[in-house]
Amino acid sequence: MMKNMIIIMNSIYQNLIAGGAWQTIVKGLMVTARISALGLLLGTVLGALFCTARISRYKIINVPVRGIISFMRGTPVLLLLMFIYFVVFNGIRVDAALIAVLSFGLNSGAHIAELMRAALGGVDKMQVEAARMLGAPRPLAFLYIALPQAVKIAKPVYQNAVISLIQWTSVVGYVAIADLTRVVNNMGSRSGDPFLALFVGMLLYLALSYAVNGIFTLTGRRAKRHG
Repeated sequence: MMKNMIIIMNSIYQNLIAGGAWQTIVKGLMVTARISALGLLLGTVLGALFCTARISRYKIINVPVRGIISFMRGTPVLLLLMFIYFVVFNGIRVDAALIAVLSFGLNSGAHIAELMRAALGGVDKMQVEAARMLGAPRPLAFLYIALPQAVKIAKPVYQNAVISLIQWTSVVGYVAIADLTRVVNNMGSRSGDPFLALFVGMLLYLALSYAVNGIFTLTGRRAKRHG
């Protein structure tokens, strides 16, 4: 029993403490969080723009955007990342993290655009028309009637999209970014005991997912308190 405890403690020391390993893990975690947050922000903005163009009455606008959305949704995010990094920006000195943010922003933007379109489609149009008949301008009718209902419909799916985006960032190591996955994998390789390092990495990704769930839960409760 004592021998097993010594082995476990030694593994913890070698993987998580020796040489400031925990600081490297924290840096990798921050890289993952930063790319996820910026990719989500860009994806949400692009999603709103794509959705607006997608539901446009003008085919010259909605047809090309429909093709872009289909392409982005159907392309694996890893291949998109590698294409942008190794082909589009080949020979151009651009921070790999910015390329990762762009890749995840484009991919998530396509998914979020369809999410928004579906949410808007689920809103009762008769309510908007009633507001229009009472004299409300179209922008105000959309802002105060359609949009809040669409947000409520889209929220659970958007929450899942955020968690999926965090998990997708685990592939950025392919373009030499020292994210959480790459860091813990390197630590496990150096120590010759990959189990503990990878297990800690899995726990940290799980913690990020629970943090996202907690944020959405708190915002939901706050919204209910304020009616």
